[in-house]
Amino acid sequence: MARPIWRGHLRLALVSCPVALYNARHDRAGIRFNLINPETGNRIRMITQDAETGKEVERRDLVKGYEFRKNEYILLSDEDFDSVKVESSSVMTIEKFVETDSIDPVYYDAAYYLAPDGDAGRDVYAVLREAIAKTGKTALARVVISQRERTVAIRPTGDGLMTHTLYEERDRNGSKDLFEGLASIKVDPEMVQLASQLVQRQSGKYEAADLEDKYETRLRAMIDAKLKGEGIDTSEPEVPERTNVVDLMAALKKSLGQAPDEKNRAPTRKKAAAKAAAISPPQAASAKRKRA
Repeated sequence: MARPIWRGHLRLALVSCPVALYNARHDRAGIRFNLINPETGNRIRMITQDAETGKEVERRDLVKGYEFRKNEYILLSDEDFDSVKVESSSVMTIEKFVETDSIDPVYYDAAYYLAPDGDAGRDVYAVLREAIAKTGKTALARVVISQRERTVAIRPTGDGLMTHTLYEERDRNGSKDLFEGLASIKVDPEMVQLASQLVQRQSGKYEAADLEDKYETRLRAMIDAKLKGEGIDTSEPEVPERTNVVDLMAALKKSLGQAPDEKNRAPTRKKAAAKAAAISPPQAASAKRKRA
């Protein structure tokens, strides 16, 4: 089963539910190469060593350092990184909704599936997913991934939600110099018409399955041919043989500033506790995860 890269809560106003992020992509089994010593046929081993003493060190003993002056570093521990955690480290709060086509594709980065984390709050998740799908908009939120707070776009996909991390404007290279003068070029309307006809003739529906890395296909065929020429057997060796009750309607109404129904104004202590646990992310659970 896939392992989540982040676990926390998805929150819209006063409504929240436990969720987890899963990678939507994986590194396909492409052709990989190793560096080999041609004299011995042995693989080259990369070692981690001290740049000054040349002494080999274990990766597990290393710490992160920030270079504040040439060749001078301040060392940072896990406790230092924990001390600057923000709310988005454990809560993905939806800040606003935008038109989906208003986000230029150049800003899209990594893709993740945003799924319910356990049984608790699945009904809340379903309502939020349906509401986003019904409006046709994309939700914007923030979340900390790999010690960096990222803006993410959340949109429906299938029966669930897809999350894309977004680049910031400062991450984008300018294009002004590259396209300079193109707007002033006068084009022949007849040529544009002919080009448009070519576009229409070759128009079709995007099918991801139609895309193929032809270079890798030819490369793999060449390698297979060399293996057969060497008489190498390429066959694979045989391998031995959470439930919370949520008064969702009341939370939604309260988020919109509406008064809850009379029957919901005086809940029992048990229901109130369950409601509080589901509406705001449980601090105790976060502490338990941190200790784990």
